[in-house]
Amino acid sequence: MGMEIWKPNVTVAAVVERDGRFLVVEEETDDGLRFNQPAGHLEKGESLVAAAAREALEETAHCFRPEFLVGIYQWPKPGSDITYLRFAFGGSVEGFEPERRLDDGIVRAVWLSLDELRATRERHRSLLILQCCEDYLAGRRFPLDLLRHYDA
Repeated sequence: MGMEIWKPNVTVAAVVERDGRFLVVEEETDDGLRFNQPAGHLEKGESLVAAAAREALEETAHCFRPEFLVGIYQWPKPGSDITYLRFAFGGSVEGFEPERRLDDGIVRAVWLSLDELRATRERHRSLLILQCCEDYLAGRRFPLDLLRHYDA
C-alpha cells in the first residue's frame, strides 16, 4: 500500500495599487460572492511570474507586469484539508483591454481603498487578501530573482 502524497495548492496573486486603491475581483464562490486579488493556480510548465500576469489579465482585463514579490503565504483553508501556498506579486499596470471577456465566475474587477477592503472583510475569499495589501503598504518588496524558473 503506497503512501498518500500531500501537496499544497500553489497559487499566485497580483497586488495592484493605484492612487491608494487596490485592484480586486468580485467572484462567485461556493460561499457566495467574494472579493479576492486577481489570483489563481500555477499551470504546468508556467513560471510563477508569468502565472501572475496571466491571471490578472484573465480576471481583470488589465495588463499586469510583476516587478517584485510581496510575500509567500502558507494558508490552510479552514474546514478542509486544502493548504494554499500563495506567491503574491506587486507591479504595474501597462494597459487595459475593456472589451476582454473576464474569466468564468468573475463578476467584475473593482478598485477599492484599504478602508473599503477592511470594511468588506467578511466578504473576502480568505484572510490573505487584506494581509497582502497591508504587507504591500508596509513596503515589503523582494526581487524577482529570488525565484528561479527552469524550463523543462
